Amino acid sequence: MNCSSAIPEITDADMAFQAEETHAGTDIKPFHKQYRLFHAAFAQFCYTGAQVAIASYFINYVTETRPNTSSSLGAKFLAGAQGAFAAGRFTGVLLMKFVRPRWVFLFYLSMCIVFVAPSITQRDNTGMAMLYITLFFESICFPTIVALGMRGLGKYTKRGSGFIIAGVSGGACVPPLTGKVADMHNSTAKAMSVPLGFFILAWSYSLCVNFVPSYRDPADAFAVAKIGLGPRAGVVEDEESGSAVGEKEHEGRVEDVNPSPEVK
Repeated sequence: MNCSSAIPEITDADMAFQAEETHAGTDIKPFHKQYRLFHAAFAQFCYTGAQVAIASYFINYVTETRPNTSSSLGAKFLAGAQGAFAAGRFTGVLLMKFVRPRWVFLFYLSMCIVFVAPSITQRDNTGMAMLYITLFFESICFPTIVALGMRGLGKYTKRGSGFIIAGVSGGACVPPLTGKVADMHNSTAKAMSVPLGFFILAWSYSLCVNFVPSYRDPADAFAVAKIGLGPRAGVVEDEESGSAVGEKEHEGRVEDVNPSPEVK
């Protein structure tokens, strides 16, 4: 399907143009000063680490805290929790049609903190229910961090998206730390304090993107643009090569080919 589809190439210049047209561009600063981007990448690292840690130790949690629960039954409960995750994703997408994504993101991540915290002390079905609800609210966080973190990057969009996606490496770092804490206290429930801490660190980005103007304004100013789907304003098609050239450059070519006046 990818081979047969006409997918337009999006260049750094295209993204810079889009950011400029929507007045959301922050790419006038050098890449190492794109602090919003690095904060988003940090939030992605922390959030993904917490998400993977909870999923990885879910079966251990229910077998320890819920009486007469085997690993096979715990696996079935995990499947149900993943269903809650899927339901949260669809619900979040629906909400984003009516509410700004940054507000939905703040609410969902806040609920992750609110509901994973009681799982540290609660037991039996109550503790498991807390993790079910946590997975429900985890659902939209990863893609929303990616989308908000990339907004307004202009010519840095491609490189910046790579930094944010690299945040999934948190999934390789936080679970071992969670397991270490579980072994230290001989309790997976107490180890849920580790993902709680990383959720709080990721929460800092959701606060900034809603309440700090330098984060919020580029996210709100960015709009849909048909990049690569049509000629830009001020750009015309070169009749011979089919390539886009600027109007001024095009006019210059026309003047060059006009015959010079006869010398009498």
